[in-house]
Amino acid sequence: MNTTTAATEAHVTVATIRTWCRIGAVAAVKQAGRWVIDTASLAARIAIGKMKRPAKPAVLTAESIVAIGGRRWQKNGHDRVYINDWAEFAGLETSYYKSGNVSGASFQGRGIANGRVAGIVSAIDKVWFDAADGQLHARYYGDALAYEIRFYDGMRQTFDLVDATFSGIKTAVAAL
Repeated sequence: MNTTTAATEAHVTVATIRTWCRIGAVAAVKQAGRWVIDTASLAARIAIGKMKRPAKPAVLTAESIVAIGGRRWQKNGHDRVYINDWAEFAGLETSYYKSGNVSGASFQGRGIANGRVAGIVSAIDKVWFDAADGQLHARYYGDALAYEIRFYDGMRQTFDLVDATFSGIKTAVAAL
């Protein structure tokens, strides 16, 4: 099963499913750059989730951001954790040919043209967590706060890429 189907079945975001795959919460393997999730493992994870108490709000710390894949940087009195794969947390899923060209892409589970990936990825320059103020920050250009995406089905929808990224990060931290 792919990440989109798993997310729908588990009633979570695609970013959460990817985090579960990365940390081993569900049995999954990567094939051609995409996660293939074991159905029985996902069902067990969903059952465990139903037994738990209501989720606590995500507590963002430098350690929790590192745990989801961030890179810590400390210099000149600054203590930050940079998130280089922010697009995955926003819901962008891509696969690549061996040449490095995009072979397939989807945003929040819906197919998009391969050529749109570069525009989405370039909309936000950097995403980081600042340990001094305990907040997520992003440096972005142009329309990152109101980015319009056209899907394969012809529909257009406007997304706040910064908000989608921050939500995905918080969901991943809460899943730890």
